[in-house]
Amino acid sequence: MLRHVIAPARFFSQVPNEIIRHPRLSSDAVRLLTWQLSLPDGVDQSLSETAKRAGIGKTSFIRAKRQLADEGYIFEWRRQGEGGRWSTMQMVSNVCLTAEEAAAARDGLPAPAARPADGIPAVGEPKGRAVGRSQDNTRAKTDHPPTRAAAEVSSAPAEVTPGQVPAPLVERGAQALAAISHTERRLRLTGRDVRTLAPLAGEWLLRGATLRDLRDDLTAGLPERVHSAAGLVRDRLLRKMPEVPSFAEQEPLARAAPRAAGMRECRGEHTQPRLFTPVAGEVLCPHCRQDRAEAAQDVSGAIQATLRGAATVRAVLRGGVAG
Repeated sequence: MLRHVIAPARFFSQVPNEIIRHPRLSSDAVRLLTWQLSLPDGVDQSLSETAKRAGIGKTSFIRAKRQLADEGYIFEWRRQGEGGRWSTMQMVSNVCLTAEEAAAARDGLPAPAARPADGIPAVGEPKGRAVGRSQDNTRAKTDHPPTRAAAEVSSAPAEVTPGQVPAPLVERGAQALAAISHTERRLRLTGRDVRTLAPLAGEWLLRGATLRDLRDDLTAGLPERVHSAAGLVRDRLLRKMPEVPSFAEQEPLARAAPRAAGMRECRGEHTQPRLFTPVAGEVLCPHCRQDRAEAAQDVSGAIQATLRGAATVRAVLRGGVAG
């Protein structure tokens, strides 16, 4: 792939690659967000007006706006003024934000720090990249060994990392968290929150918990108002984490035959291979056996009709000869 790129000298915008290559944002959502981010300071243009100028239809605009809101790129607040009239305030961001971070940015306040729950320290938000040269190139390197405290911290095992949980379970955990977030409004999570918490949910599934167990433990006894959905979900995922099954509990699961062990591929004509469980050594699936039985009945009926017709002809011929 050849690329010919000339850096623009003016009228350009810096857009993070995370937005351009976002796997869950449609092209309309990316265009709507980048258009808003390219507007000069002081230009107050609503999202609907941007959609009109960008040539985005009403249905596509609603879908794109929902995607951006789910991922934490746009936020809206409705307020009632002194005269009783309602107004809507909109905010766009070039990074994913939580509801608390967006409210702090709206009010010009510093981002709220994560509050530990029940003695469990919360994970801090990722820091932005440093501007300029890499710090590794500007810092003098020494051969002094690390202190004992630093060595203990570096050797401490992580709680749960994506590498420790199989990828299919991490994906199922993310799907479960997304479903809980959509059904329980108090546990509304952004796309970044779901990706961060997915390994913890996958660890639950790895330890034998079901999706129902995960939902019940995360939604049971919720307060009327949740200040940080991501912090609450993370706290419950860690605090209520099921125990690791003992060897005696894992052994029957290891000896259990997989679901497809007793199945067989049908020898009939199918567009794709079809597996079925034989009862008495059958080589055809129930559908193929039924089709063949019906075809056999049709053939036997045709044969019987032919025999009856032949007998009738012979009887007529015999009667004619006798006459």
